[in-house]
Amino acid sequence: MIHTFPDLPYEYDALEPYIDAQTMEIHYNKHHRTYFNKFSDAIRGTELETQTLTSIFSSMSSHSAAVRNHGGGYFNHTLFWRCMSPNGGGVPTGKLAEQINLQFGDFETFQRKFSEIAINTFGSGFTWLIKTPSGLDIVSTSNQDNPLMNIAEVQGQPILALDLWEHAYYLSYQNRRPEYISAWWNVVDWDNIAAHFGNG
Repeated sequence: MIHTFPDLPYEYDALEPYIDAQTMEIHYNKHHRTYFNKFSDAIRGTELETQTLTSIFSSMSSHSAAVRNHGGGYFNHTLFWRCMSPNGGGVPTGKLAEQINLQFGDFETFQRKFSEIAINTFGSGFTWLIKTPSGLDIVSTSNQDNPLMNIAEVQGQPILALDLWEHAYYLSYQNRRPEYISAWWNVVDWDNIAAHFGNG
């Protein structure tokens, strides 16, 4: 098995007041860990044990629902944690900022479009900023799907992930998804997003 459960890159209370410590602890140590454990169970004893997630996702249409749901949950949350930090907020810089300005006009327009797509995503899922051969795109996926999967309507390399499942925000924001999204921008770590952009 080449897959391991990642450490959370900060303490549970590090993102307060925007994301509370209890939500972080439950989300990471219960939801994320369960996805990882069930994904591990789903691939144990198969050829998928030695394949990267990217490889597994590229042929997702031929795998079981357990691999799809739990493999997606394992990957999606790992990226989601890395998109945030206690020193987050602000605006992107460098080549990522240039690409955002080129495609969306300016950061404020990008931020508004991303938020609108996230707010209007039906049910549970994720909203993503992805890198494609033509530049950047904003997409949402349902449940634990992601744009690396060959079943995705729009495929690309995810560089920014926003978790829209209610367990990500319900304790503090209840059904107020727009308020959660607005608060979330304060912890987005643009240095890490720029690294994802450069490595994608």
